[in-house]
Amino acid sequence: MWNDDNAIYDDGEWITWTEINEHLERQELQEAYPNGDIELVPIFESLLATAADYHNLTGRHLQVYGDIGELYGALMYGLKPHRNYAQGSDGKIGNQFVEVKTITPFKSSNTVCLNMKRNFSQVLIVKINKDFEVGAKLIDRKALPKARGDKLTLAWDQFERTGV
Repeated sequence: MWNDDNAIYDDGEWITWTEINEHLERQELQEAYPNGDIELVPIFESLLATAADYHNLTGRHLQVYGDIGELYGALMYGLKPHRNYAQGSDGKIGNQFVEVKTITPFKSSNTVCLNMKRNFSQVLIVKINKDFEVGAKLIDRKALPKARGDKLTLAWDQFERTGV
């Protein structure tokens, strides 16, 4: 039975505190992840927490950081991933083909290596630090330095944070 202790009566119907809290939580998630599918947030947060918990328990790392990077791109930038093992790029943001590179918490340097033969117009560098905090930088291909050969190494500090 609904009453003043567990609900609010408004405009001819009872609204529970649970409904109100769920609505507020969804609004907060939409603010935190403005371009993403809010349904993916619990998966992203759970995967990141699982990776952190596993590392804290075993001292080892799960091989999930690339997936975490792509999920972060989907949530923060609206990245639409290609099917698994698609050639050329990892997904699209709008009409732009995007290559996602993830700097893992155990990597000794804050660099990524790009294969310039791949078909992409933007690169999203996602960094997961030792505290399992995540950040990203979206860079247009035309803003990249000239490559000597097919490979280009990029440093995290080389670019300013853009986008979200």
